[in-house]
Amino acid sequence: MKNVKNKVQALSDYLTQSEKVQPAISSVSVGWHIEHSLLVIKQITSTVAQSDPALFKQQFNFKRFGVFFLNYFPRGKAQAPKVVLPSIELNHQALEESIKHTYQALDYLKDCQTNQYFMHPIFGQLNKNQTIRFLAIHTNHHLKIIKEILSQAK
Repeated sequence: MKNVKNKVQALSDYLTQSEKVQPAISSVSVGWHIEHSLLVIKQITSTVAQSDPALFKQQFNFKRFGVFFLNYFPRGKAQAPKVVLPSIELNHQALEESIKHTYQALDYLKDCQTNQYFMHPIFGQLNKNQTIRFLAIHTNHHLKIIKEILSQAK
């Protein structure tokens, strides 16, 4: 959990540069990547909290194994669901509020049972610990994109 919280802190470190865009890297702004990452954490945490641990069934998933082993998502291979796509209207204050709510969601996730889960469309059921790992990898994926945007932005 500490790893995910550290990544959320890293996202918050980029708030002052949220309007920066580099179309050669990404068609959306740094703020979009920040908000998308935060929305994913909040949405998935909510789903895990509402799940019934008795319905969790551990199954091997090759794609999940590969991503977890490599600790890496390839770019442009998946499409995010609409529920985790940020609105066009992003501002510094809204992003700060979103970060605050994300920390609250992570505290809530910490108290979930081990076999509470979230159903990923590619990786299948992810229990609490797998979910935390997924969130860290996903957030890191967007942090890399943000760093690349900022390294190329003027």
